[in-house]
Amino acid sequence: MSEEFTAFGMTIPRIATVNGAILTIWGVISYFMQSADPPSITALIPAFMGFPMLTLGMLSEKNAKNRHHYMHASMALALVMTIGGARIVTGYSDMSSLAIISHLLLLQVGISFIIVGVKSFRHARLQGEATGD
Repeated sequence: MSEEFTAFGMTIPRIATVNGAILTIWGVISYFMQSADPPSITALIPAFMGFPMLTLGMLSEKNAKNRHHYMHASMALALVMTIGGARIVTGYSDMSSLAIISHLLLLQVGISFIIVGVKSFRHARLQGEATGD
């Protein structure tokens, strides 16, 4: 069994960093693309969720000793993203195109990160059992 878990050729901290960057960039783009005058701060919600994930991913890449703490925080954030993105199920008819894309992006990032995170935690547990930790 390999020492570090990877998915799609990336470590979980790298996935957190990439997902966080995508959400942050999308949040800023959607803020400036909206037609509301004045612009609504709610368009930045993907950035408000993405920037902490980006930060946690970068911290976990730099500080391997505390990586598990950063990744647990990222998983909690992914759960919040999933819950927030799930609003699309009941309210999509009242949403703008930008809001629909933002909710789908939050839902996709949240669910996919939870899946790879759980697999990573399971891998770490099996590694610990194999080495006697």
